Amino acid sequence: MTKDMSYAAVTARKNEIMKQAIRIDYSEFEKNKISFDYERMMKETGYTLEEMKEIQSNFAVGNTPLIEMKNLTALARKIAPKGKGARIFVKDEAANASGSFKARRAATAVYHAKKLGYKGVIAATSGNYGAAVASQAAMQGLKCIIVQECYDSKGVGQPEIIEKARKCEAYGAEVIQLTVGPELFYTFLTLLEETGYFNASLYSPFGIAGVETLGYEIAEQMMERVGRYPDAVVCTNAGGGNLTGTARGLIKAGAKNVKVIGASVNLSGLHMASDEQFNKKSFTTGHTGFGIPFCTLPDRSDVPRSAARPLRYADRYVTLAQGEVFYMTELLAQLEGLERGPAGNVSLAAAFSIAQEMDEDQIIVVQETEYTGAGKHIQPQLSFARQNGIEIKFGNPEEEVPGKNIILPAEPALLKAKDVDLDKLKVSLVKNYIKEEKDLTADDIQFLIEETKSDKNYVENILKKIWR
Repeated sequence: MTKDMSYAAVTARKNEIMKQAIRIDYSEFEKNKISFDYERMMKETGYTLEEMKEIQSNFAVGNTPLIEMKNLTALARKIAPKGKGARIFVKDEAANASGSFKARRAATAVYHAKKLGYKGVIAATSGNYGAAVASQAAMQGLKCIIVQECYDSKGVGQPEIIEKARKCEAYGAEVIQLTVGPELFYTFLTLLEETGYFNASLYSPFGIAGVETLGYEIAEQMMERVGRYPDAVVCTNAGGGNLTGTARGLIKAGAKNVKVIGASVNLSGLHMASDEQFNKKSFTTGHTGFGIPFCTLPDRSDVPRSAARPLRYADRYVTLAQGEVFYMTELLAQLEGLERGPAGNVSLAAAFSIAQEMDEDQIIVVQETEYTGAGKHIQPQLSFARQNGIEIKFGNPEEEVPGKNIILPAEPALLKAKDVDLDKLKVSLVKNYIKEEKDLTADDIQFLIEETKSDKNYVENILKKIWR
């Protein structure tokens, strides 16, 4: 009998497909109406943090440099109030194989796939993770397929995404490029079912646990360097795995009081699944089009329960304009002699602004950089923006309108991170969970407390507002 490969039939089989492709039965973690056992799911990796560090070190991942940004710190102090201007450090994750922190996620996932006897791995991503999975698959002797959402309906692709496809192919991966729309998840599921390959998901316990080594290293290196943990760590936030894994690693190292700050590019007003607006944005990751939805509904990912849950760990969340991040990319190159790609520079732009609020004896760490290349460089991205009718100018980034213009700061003092209301995000998260459900158990309430990094009174007050 021929298997039904219609969109409806394939998506209806998604839980069965996922179970075969990752060997995790997510139903085992479910508890009551809305809750599940997150920590039990994370232990499903079967690896300790020390074992993950060893796995990564065997495949050219981890132990990356921590570099003090002395010139950027000096500039921040020049425009900050007297006595303000924290020391800025950057964890240079571009030193990893494949050139980004996502090599940490990929090393663990690919290692586990090989251990379980899979012949290949598949990942659905337009970002650095595809290159990371392809690189690790090449190192560890597995086949690799990367599924990309690359083009609009006219076949026009963004330079940054095309650059990442080129890198994946250089590592020997097969790259399947699709137009923006619902076919990405369908194609991903179909390939998993047809090939029997491992789902090297960004959002599996293996993927997030792999990033824990990054947070752990930051704590270790800061302690060795200055004798204490940093006051704040800034993480570029998209799907939430970067922030989640880093925060968990900091906690495991004993750095429990470090303030964890998420940072995203403000792309409000642009719909990520819109064919017309797909090429109106100049950032393909690290933006609010992923950051906000994944904060308020983490389980929208390609696994039944995402291991990336940023509101469990974030103490603050800020946004930057596209022009501010491009500007910071240029500052990093010209003041510090480091040319790096845009994603990590989202958090660097945030750190530059936030450092000016902090005392001079405090320390703020940017927890990752990424490689740059022909399509990820500033000039091709700005040129592509112009081709799509976007105005490029210097001025006040507060006046930037995503999809209409990119405004680079006319002077460094105009670069200012904007706070996102975490309470509003947490209310949205709770609403998304409970929907019409009113008969919540004690386990459900505890789950919401953990999901919102709060207490019982906080959650009960949210529920009263929702149910009144």
